[in-house]
Amino acid sequence: PKLMVRALRDPDGANLDRIQIIKGWMDGKGKTHERIYDVAVAGGRKIDNDGRATEAVGNTVEIKNATYTNTIGEPILEAHWEDPNFDPQQDAFYYVRVLEIPTPRWTTHDAAFFNITRPDNVPATIQDRAYTSPIWYMPAP
Repeated sequence: PKLMVRALRDPDGANLDRIQIIKGWMDGKGKTHERIYDVAVAGGRKIDNDGRATEAVGNTVEIKNATYTNTIGEPILEAHWEDPNFDPQQDAFYYVRVLEIPTPRWTTHDAAFFNITRPDNVPATIQDRAYTSPIWYMPAP
């Protein structure tokens, strides 16, 4: 399969970090597998031969004030991707996942708003994600 994907950030939201395609399949022994492919990344980063970007997009979160800036990431990402390991005899599924740049987690917002100590048992930031419905591939009988 060849996929064209395009993602736009929410007008009131954070810029985008990357677009990923997740492939899932079952091997001959009935064991399930998933593989993540980064297909578009912000910030001039490179995608390695194994289909992954190893550098993080960065982080602009000001934890004390629970703010961030859209000075990293991109408002729009797009890509054309072809499965490099496609087996026409194997059932598979594909879906797209889009990650935003890091933003303050709700507990960080609460700590700043109420002027209280932020809990240390959860991360201060989060990367929100969006998912598509899956695309199912089944070989012809």
